[in-house]
Amino acid sequence: MNFRHASLILSASLLASACSSTGLFDKKIDYKSAENAAKNRLEVPPDLTRPQLNNNYALPGASSVSAQQLNQQAQANLLNKNPSNVLIDIPVARMERAGQQRWLVVQKKPEELWPLLKEFWIDNGFILKQDAPEIGVMETDWAENRAKIPQDGIRNLLSKVGLDNVYSTPERDKFRARIERTNAGTEVYFSHRGMYETFVNEGKAETMWQPRPADPELEAEMLGRFMMRMGISEEKVKLAAQKPDANQPQRASVQGEAVLVNDAFDRAWRRTGLALDRIGLLVTDRDRSQGVYYIRPAQAEMDKSDESGGFWSSLLFWRSSDKPASAKAPLAGGDYQVRVKAVNDSSSQVLVLDKNGQALPANVSRPMLARLQQQLQ
Repeated sequence: MNFRHASLILSASLLASACSSTGLFDKKIDYKSAENAAKNRLEVPPDLTRPQLNNNYALPGASSVSAQQLNQQAQANLLNKNPSNVLIDIPVARMERAGQQRWLVVQKKPEELWPLLKEFWIDNGFILKQDAPEIGVMETDWAENRAKIPQDGIRNLLSKVGLDNVYSTPERDKFRARIERTNAGTEVYFSHRGMYETFVNEGKAETMWQPRPADPELEAEMLGRFMMRMGISEEKVKLAAQKPDANQPQRASVQGEAVLVNDAFDRAWRRTGLALDRIGLLVTDRDRSQGVYYIRPAQAEMDKSDESGGFWSSLLFWRSSDKPASAKAPLAGGDYQVRVKAVNDSSSQVLVLDKNGQALPANVSRPMLARLQQQLQ
């Protein structure tokens, strides 16, 4: 057994012994992206999206801004409107909830939030792999939460001699942030994706990365930390995150060639976008006025599907189950639409269409509808 596999066994056992039930915002977080850890001996999980090599960060009229400056500016604006200068509790942001999905409604423009959001991920130990303000999407690299590794005597000793990276966890996380401009300001969504490393055979000579379910509590944790970054107290963040959903229970069902969601269009649109993020599809563009998300399977997912099976193949929803894995339906590599349509004031339909907005064969659309329905519950 080589050093890498011994390290994996040790890390897994330490992780298991360290796990315990914690409340929201009680989690310890200390992320480190693999590219930040030059001495990290573990391999990085294969990325699910193409790295964005160009920096398209520039925003018209945008400049660097800190959380403190945002909060001070908001205080000043309200005090100017209040001649008596009475202390006011400023609702800079609030947390909304639908089922297990949460998002923020922030009284700031996207141009003001984007640099703060970028600073937030970098300061939390992440490297950005996608930075696309033109579509309002920011995605991190895979990172490990080193706070999950127990601080024991051996680790402390190794840390003193620069060998802290001997310890690692068999888990990786990444996050996708998506923002949308609204009349009230900006909506902010975080979606989580996780992987864990397992041995392929009994000899433990090889390992592979497998998917972990999305963690809604971890998404809420990071949303809460972003709220605190904007100057909101931890106590108020906890209250906001624990507030029950007024519209529970949330229900979604596959009916024919669509998912029927018991939500009005606005909420169904938001929840569908978050569901697509959790599934891991690339949203290349969107048109809220038409209710359309333009999506594309990540090329990296298609390239890896034949190599590792399981996880990668599960994302290729366009494959028919009665065909060999190498036989791809015409969908592979193309552009498609996910359309949200209002049925009435309290329900909406979600459809999966081809790039021209036409219906897809049932054996192609239904697996994707099932994935969406699962996330929209």
